[in-house]
Amino acid sequence: MEIGSFLIVFFMVRYIRTSLQTAERFPEWDRMLLMVQYVATGLLVSDIFLDSDFTKWVWHLLLIGMVGAAYLLKDFRPVRNVWLAVGPFILISLFGDLVELIVPDFYESIKTMVEIAEMFSFIWMVATWFITRKQQKALEKERLKRQQEEEQNRIIASQNVMLEQIVAERTAELTRQKEELEQTLTELKATQDQLIQREKMASLGELTAGIAHEIQNPLNFVNNFSEVSVELIEELKEERQKTDRDAGLEEEILADLAQNLQKINHHGKRADSIVKGMLQHSRASTHEREPIDINNLADEYLRLAYHGLRANDKSFNATLLTDFDSNLGKVSVVPQDMGRVLLNLFTNAFYATEEKRKTGLANYQPTVQVITRRIDGETIELRVRDNGCGIPASVLNKIYQPFFTTKPTGQGTGLGLSLSYDIITKGHGGELVVETEEGKFTEFTIRLPT
Repeated sequence: MEIGSFLIVFFMVRYIRTSLQTAERFPEWDRMLLMVQYVATGLLVSDIFLDSDFTKWVWHLLLIGMVGAAYLLKDFRPVRNVWLAVGPFILISLFGDLVELIVPDFYESIKTMVEIAEMFSFIWMVATWFITRKQQKALEKERLKRQQEEEQNRIIASQNVMLEQIVAERTAELTRQKEELEQTLTELKATQDQLIQREKMASLGELTAGIAHEIQNPLNFVNNFSEVSVELIEELKEERQKTDRDAGLEEEILADLAQNLQKINHHGKRADSIVKGMLQHSRASTHEREPIDINNLADEYLRLAYHGLRANDKSFNATLLTDFDSNLGKVSVVPQDMGRVLLNLFTNAFYATEEKRKTGLANYQPTVQVITRRIDGETIELRVRDNGCGIPASVLNKIYQPFFTTKPTGQGTGLGLSLSYDIITKGHGGELVVETEEGKFTEFTIRLPT
């Protein structure tokens, strides 16, 4: 009995201290539990050396006190169920000792049964402890698992906060970069508009000499016919002052005056159309389409470009060939934009032929040809072909890129073909294609829907 009680007290105290972690959580209870172990050890020694019946009642009081403490003190409630395993052993041993004390004879008759009951209660206690210990380990494992999950959740929450902060900082950075890019884009657009306007002014400068040459012819006619008309009027006045007036001569003079005025009107309109064309070319495009005669537009800009180049270089000369389809009809286009396209193509063609001429090639005659055709009921085609130096194959895929030019620095902005391509494809829904062979020819083809 004493050894069993000692083992029960010893292992129960150890179990309580370990399970409840009394050394950290309940230092005062931990000292009392250690004292209980010392008392139990002392009682065991007393039983061995003194062999007194008094100690067994102390064991009963000690076990009952520990069970009572487990049920009455809230700090020990987590280990309360473990004492259920000890209960049967305490009750049976207490019952046997009381019967032995009060009715010794009866105890002798049931002693074997009491000992068997104590043995089974001890086995029950040990089995219950093992099961409880196993459950405790499972619960501890589950607790540790929950603790790990909580720790992981805490770490994840901390990481989420950090990520949200990083995302917020990155978003602010991207917003700042976006604003900077938008500002840069706005500045680039403004710069592009300025460069486009400069390109227009540059092409207008190229036209100026040609326009001066073209406008001089009708002005000469106007001046000449005006002078002749003044002389005819003076002659008519003299004839009317005569007493024998010649009616036939007067009619003839009046007819000449009428004819002169018609020619003055014709050449005045010609000069007016040239000036209007110059103004249209210089001002910003309205993007409003008008039905115009492509043949007349191409012929006019071809001569303006040619005479403009000759005004800058008297040695320049080229053969101009035109093959216009008389059944072309009028096409709805933006006149200013289409004029810029034609001027760019003609200027580039003349430049290519002049560069080839400067190589000193024998029997070379610079030639620029303009052809218009109606391909079908919905498309017209305008070709500008020159027998100049051609375009190298290595740069052919770059010719429509903004600011790309094969001309020497200061002789080209690199926007002419880029603007022409955008005007034809985006502005008019057409095509601008090129066919070339280096050293032989270049031919640009414009296809427009009618």
